[in-house]
Amino acid sequence: MTKKTAIIGSGISGLSAAAYLAKEGHLVHVFEKNSSAGGRARQFVTENGYTFDMGPSWYWMPDIIDRFFRDFGYGVTDFYALTLLDPQFDMIFPDSTLSIPGTYPQLRAMFETIERGAGNRLDAFMMAAKYKYEVSMLEFVNKPCHTWWEFVSPKIVASALKLDLLSSFRSYVKKYFSDPRLIALMEFPVIFLGASPKDIPAMYSFMAYGGYALGTWYPMGGFHEVVKAMKAISEQLGARFYFNHAVEHIRADRGMVTELVINGQAHRFDAVVASSDYHHTETLLEKKYRNYSDRYWSSRTFAPSCLIYYLGFNIKIPNLKHHTLFFEHDLDTHINDIYINRKWPEKPLFYACCPSKTDPSVAPEHHENVFLLMPLATGIHDSEPIRERYLSEMIHRLEKHTGASNLTKQIDYKKSYCISDFLQDYNAYRGNAYGLANTLRQTAVWKPSIKNRKLANLFYTGQLTVPGPGVPPSIISGNIAATEVNKLKLQHDEKAV
Repeated sequence: MTKKTAIIGSGISGLSAAAYLAKEGHLVHVFEKNSSAGGRARQFVTENGYTFDMGPSWYWMPDIIDRFFRDFGYGVTDFYALTLLDPQFDMIFPDSTLSIPGTYPQLRAMFETIERGAGNRLDAFMMAAKYKYEVSMLEFVNKPCHTWWEFVSPKIVASALKLDLLSSFRSYVKKYFSDPRLIALMEFPVIFLGASPKDIPAMYSFMAYGGYALGTWYPMGGFHEVVKAMKAISEQLGARFYFNHAVEHIRADRGMVTELVINGQAHRFDAVVASSDYHHTETLLEKKYRNYSDRYWSSRTFAPSCLIYYLGFNIKIPNLKHHTLFFEHDLDTHINDIYINRKWPEKPLFYACCPSKTDPSVAPEHHENVFLLMPLATGIHDSEPIRERYLSEMIHRLEKHTGASNLTKQIDYKKSYCISDFLQDYNAYRGNAYGLANTLRQTAVWKPSIKNRKLANLFYTGQLTVPGPGVPPSIISGNIAATEVNKLKLQHDEKAV
């Protein structure tokens, strides 16, 4: 029996779920409150010729993304061209700059020049990280995480000690390296997991392998090319998309979702997958049907929000790479302002992305497309004057690094995006940008459940459930949710027989 399945939200996880469900024969209807697909990975084009990716800009773990396309008989190159960035990025410190090479042999050589013996230690680090990556990506992250029994397999049990679940990432890195720049470089991949490296399990060293060893890539045309490709596959399989369609209420009866109220009209479905913000989705239900209380959500540790500026410059900016990390200040000071002090940072770190260095199509000729991002605490007061003050500081540091001057006067497009925008556009809990922090107590079974415990045909997917935040995990999350819906379909079909 064909099931009519609704997906709430067209972010990466929603697109993934749509494709996998459509492949299994579901009549898939995707409802998106905004005017275009992608969620945080949306894109916009300005009247004066700039193309801005609104969110994800680091194309890491390329094998996971490629696996999605292979599941449907395609490769990524059927949809977009990938460019390997070399250098991968620049990392700015108070008295020096590290330019991270695009290939591993060059990276190893750089480590050795900075710290004697660090090349061999990097080999050891990466060998362990590769093992964690393979176990995590093939065995660990594909579980729906209903119970811990799912992880009782010979390979996972045998791998338990090697996964370093109980040691902190920071102490783990310091076993290998002592130079502060190398430590900062190895800690960078876990910053957006939502906690200090001292509070993140060492298991996440696999991210260094997924980035540095597998390379940093760029899809020509922008990261939104991934979204367009995933949507195209879903549509080829029969999924239908409805934009500017906000789900306002989820109706249920006798342990099942029966209807969605969308733009004031009720529609019946056999199953629902919510790729929308988990907390927001639950507010669409009567309280008796919710998995979690407001008290639960307020007790969770969330990954940061952020301040973003989308900037167009009418000049080419010298000495600026595609990705640049500004780490002139202490990492822990900024992290403490996010998680402990919960205020705008006094000495912020930030990130600059300049895709026009790689892709001329994203800016007018002889112009530059720049994306500035500064991590922030969730739920803090956000106003235009505050945003502008931090923009001035970031521009000043950009000028200092590149040798450019009067950059503010060269801006011919400017748009800011911050906590209130995440709330408005994505119903993001407390304006978070990156979901829940991947601390040990918020890993696997301890994450919000992918299944509603009171309604048999309601499922959740995305960065607030398993396996976690980021584009590759969100692709995996959509697949997990689709598999759970298919189990429901099989159970119903067996009963019918």
